[in-house]
Amino acid sequence: MMTDLPLDQVRTLLAVVDEGTFDAAAAALHVTPSAVSQRVKALEQRTGRVLLLRTKPVRATESGEIVVRFARQLARLERDTRSELGMSGEGEPARVTVAVNADSLATWFLPALTRVPREPQLCFELHREDETRTAQLLREGLVMAAVTSSPEAVTGCSVRALGTMRYLAAATPDFVSRHLADGPLHASLTRAPVMIFDRSDDLQDAFVRGLRGGAGGASPVRQAVPTSEGFVAAVAAGLGWGMVPEVQADLLLRSGRLVSLAPERPLDVPLYWQQWKLDSPALAAVADAVTAAAAETLRS
Repeated sequence: MMTDLPLDQVRTLLAVVDEGTFDAAAAALHVTPSAVSQRVKALEQRTGRVLLLRTKPVRATESGEIVVRFARQLARLERDTRSELGMSGEGEPARVTVAVNADSLATWFLPALTRVPREPQLCFELHREDETRTAQLLREGLVMAAVTSSPEAVTGCSVRALGTMRYLAAATPDFVSRHLADGPLHASLTRAPVMIFDRSDDLQDAFVRGLRGGAGGASPVRQAVPTSEGFVAAVAAGLGWGMVPEVQADLLLRSGRLVSLAPERPLDVPLYWQQWKLDSPALAAVADAVTAAAAETLRS
């Protein structure tokens, strides 16, 4: 592949995507904008694909994302090789980029990183994203690994099961008496105020659809809180009901601050670890630590 794709052209494409414009890429590469344009055109001719959308900022096409991912993997391999040869800068740590969903980040993921060996030194760059969308960051080459709900491996990546994160429908006792005491739960939840993480959060709707045989969803009265800790705090404050991760709900349920709306109807979300297929010691160390912590925290 390195013979078929000239490395200077591949690196130039990556620079254009990262910098956003041909002029900015030229400045970063210390070449002329004309040279950048010629390299990108030559690479597109070689691959027979349009690799960039000439928008502002520039965006990679689906084919371009494949080349960009290759470029990032190549850069990672170069850094690892330099490190193994003792050619890296003094004290220069290896950087590991990971996409992780907010609930994992707020519960078990950060403790997992403390298990990573301290030598060689690593720097973590975490991208918070919904578990249904973290795989897209892998496709775009923006991260080396991701906690995702998709069992289907992204091209060029390996996948392994981590376990299941269980969610419980919960609300305060006062909220239940005010909003859910009249009529069956499956009907009351279509009217009661509901907490959501953001507009793409489908957990609450999925829970209601499960109660209603696949029809409808939660109430249109929605309160959005885009942090895991804030979401749980909002439910505990009585602003709405919501699907709370079991590990976060436990103490609140035992103290009576929250009650489970349907203890027999938890919602389980399987999680997977996907990572680049690279022989990277840094990435392997992180993967081992994450899978070990997940095995102890998540449901099997």
